[in-house]
Amino acid sequence: MSHAVQTASLTIDSQPVPRSRTPFWEVVVLAAVLAWLYAPVLHHLVGQWLHDPNYSHGFFVPAFSLYVIWNEKDRLRNLPQQPSWTGLLVLAFALIVLTAGTLGAELFLSRCSFLFAIAGLVVLAYGWNHLRAILFPWLFLLFMIPIPAIIFNQITFPLQLIASRAAAHTLPWLGVPVLREGNIIQLPAMSLEVAEACSGIRSLMSLATLAIIFGYLMEPRTSIRVILALASIPIAVIANSLRIIGTGLLVQYWDPDKAQGFFHAFSGWLIFVVSLIMLFLLHRALQLLCTKVESRP
Repeated sequence: MSHAVQTASLTIDSQPVPRSRTPFWEVVVLAAVLAWLYAPVLHHLVGQWLHDPNYSHGFFVPAFSLYVIWNEKDRLRNLPQQPSWTGLLVLAFALIVLTAGTLGAELFLSRCSFLFAIAGLVVLAYGWNHLRAILFPWLFLLFMIPIPAIIFNQITFPLQLIASRAAAHTLPWLGVPVLREGNIIQLPAMSLEVAEACSGIRSLMSLATLAIIFGYLMEPRTSIRVILALASIPIAVIANSLRIIGTGLLVQYWDPDKAQGFFHAFSGWLIFVVSLIMLFLLHRALQLLCTKVESRP
């Protein structure tokens, strides 16, 4: 009898002891150290959001990511915490990238390293399962980081050519004679230059960001969310081409001076609203199509 009791006791003692959770104060200290290390990077990033209209949407990105995490708080709370020391390796990699970016004056690397630092902190404190659970809001943070200038220029010039070609092919059908040289459209009254600011890159990045947010909030099906995100690119290009065409019509049939100043700025906002309407209509059409397909016997 005593032998049986002793065996049972040994069996209980041999059970694996679960790993203890990472103390809250350790997480706070690590987060504070990272905040201190990345303070110059984040300060410069926010300054670019404030002063560069191409990236003014950056403020919405971390706010939305935090909202998604808060919205998933119950699921995250029920996930087992499995802190992993491999998080230190991710943090070390982030610091290496930060150092390389700082020494090479490469802002994109320095800013991307901040995302790796966040990932490392999550893995160290909660585990890889928690990082997988917040993968979408974590990856979405990439939209707050301005793309490198060399890539930016490679994108904007083709967009300028697309808009100028679309206008040059469409305006003659509307009674406006056109002579195009590159991104310059020569009209009878004046010449229009489709400059970098008119390339549509600003509305493209903003619309892509909003398309992802819109899809998350309004559509439960992942396939439609992906379609909306991808469709934001041609929608932005088409909308910007319409803006250039509208400017050409205004110059020809009304007043060339109206194509500058207030109208130029206002038309940008107007076309962006048109882009949002196009995105909404596409979403509605996809919903109707899916409903029709699902209702088939």
